[in-house]
Amino acid sequence: MEKAKRSERLVAMTRMLSDSPNQIIPYPVFCERFQAAKSSISEDVALIGKTVAEHGLGRVLTVTGAAGGVLFRPGLSRAEAREVLRGAAEALNDPGRSLPGGFLYLSDLLANPVLTRKMGAILAEPCYDLGVDFVLTMETKGIPVAMMTADALNVPLVIARRSSKVYEGSAVNISFPDGKGGIETMSLSRRAVREGQRALIVDDFMRHGGTALGMVALMREFNTRVAALAFMLAQEREQPLTSLPEWPLLTFTGDGIGAPMRVRVASWLEEAGSEAR
Repeated sequence: MEKAKRSERLVAMTRMLSDSPNQIIPYPVFCERFQAAKSSISEDVALIGKTVAEHGLGRVLTVTGAAGGVLFRPGLSRAEAREVLRGAAEALNDPGRSLPGGFLYLSDLLANPVLTRKMGAILAEPCYDLGVDFVLTMETKGIPVAMMTADALNVPLVIARRSSKVYEGSAVNISFPDGKGGIETMSLSRRAVREGQRALIVDDFMRHGGTALGMVALMREFNTRVAALAFMLAQEREQPLTSLPEWPLLTFTGDGIGAPMRVRVASWLEEAGSEAR
C-alpha cells in the first residue's frame, strides 16, 4: 500500500480502533498498513488518545509486551451519559407511556440504535476490567441494549429463551420463581457457554428481579460465574437484588397502579465528581 499522509493515517487508525472496540491491535498492523515507522504510529496513537479523552468518547490504551498494541474502549463522559439518560427518563415519565399492569412502553427507545449504542457504552464502562467473556440476556426486549453492551466489550451475546429450540441442540432448562408467586422456565443451549467463563447479565426491565435471579441460577448450572448485573430500567430497592455489582441506567419508584411510576437517572451516574475516565 502507498505510504499515507499523517492526516489520512489518523482518520483510518481512528476508524480501525472504533471498529474493533476493546481489542488489542498490534503496532505492526498499523506500521505495515500505512508504511510508517513505529515512532510515527506512537505519536498518532497519543494524539488520537488525547482527542478521544478530551471529547469524552472513551479511552485509548497502550499495552506493552510481546502481545502489546493499542486498545480502544468506547465510553461517554459522565456528563454526556447523564444528559442522554435524563432525556430517556423524561420520555418515560410521559403519562401516555403507562400500560396496564404497572408497565411502561419501552419499545421505541429499545428500537433506537443511537440511544441503545450509547446505553451499551455506558454499561460497558465499569465492566472493562471484570474479565467478562460474554453478555447474557433474556429474550426478547433486553436484546438491543445487551447487544450494544456486548459490542462495546467485544464479547459474544448469549440469549436465554423461555423454551428450548430444536435448532439450538440440547439445552439446559430450569424453572425459577418469577418474583410474583409464579414459576417460569428458562432454557439455554449447552453449546452457548463454557464452564469457568464469566458472564455479564443485561436486561431491559427489573421490578421483582425474578428473571435476573433466574439467569444467575442458569449460570450456576453451567458452572459459570456472573460478574455483575446491568439493567436499562430497574425499580429502586432498599437492598440490592444480590451481592453482585448492579448497574441500572435508570431507576423508578411507584408501581404504576396505586402510584404513578417516576423514572430518574440511577444514583451511581448522578454522583458528583465521578466522571468516566
